[in-house]
Amino acid sequence: MLKENTYNMPEGKLIIFSAPSGAGKTTIVKQLLTLNPLLEFSISATSRSMRENEINGTDYYFISADEFRKKIDNEEFLEWEEVYKDQYYGTLKSELERIWLKKHHVIFDVDVVGGLNIKNAYSKRALSVFVMPPSPETLKQRLLNRSTENDESIKKRMDKAHWELGFADKFDLVLINDKLEDSVKKANEIVINFIKQ
Repeated sequence: MLKENTYNMPEGKLIIFSAPSGAGKTTIVKQLLTLNPLLEFSISATSRSMRENEINGTDYYFISADEFRKKIDNEEFLEWEEVYKDQYYGTLKSELERIWLKKHHVIFDVDVVGGLNIKNAYSKRALSVFVMPPSPETLKQRLLNRSTENDESIKKRMDKAHWELGFADKFDLVLINDKLEDSVKKANEIVINFIKQ
């Protein structure tokens, strides 16, 4: 769900990477951040539980579902979505302001609906990239390799992935993530060209 931007924010661009869970968008975004000092990661807020090795304020802003709903009511989000029951994800307006004030460009690692909402809000100022897995079987194997998901969770993620793949053509570009090294190189070229425009 999108809330209209009420901030008078400085100029800056937005690069949005979206994909089904396990497609590799997070890995690609992390590599891009090391390659381009003008990019800064937009840290999403979420009400889901923190995973092992995740850091609050670095990977996500971890908040309770009740606190998330309060921020929705206070119109603090650019976009948000209840992905699963009481499991919210969203982009705080203050996060864009923080990055743009540093004269950096914002890079997002967000779910498909959130990515399209941000693109719709910022139009030509935003570039949306859908990271496509080479096949559903590869996607399932990547989720299994994480060893963070149980059978029920994997089934839920795969069901959602099939639905999300139907949105690929609504993005500016589709990047097939078959070989990570090639995907990162291509993604970096895309980002550099967009920033130069």
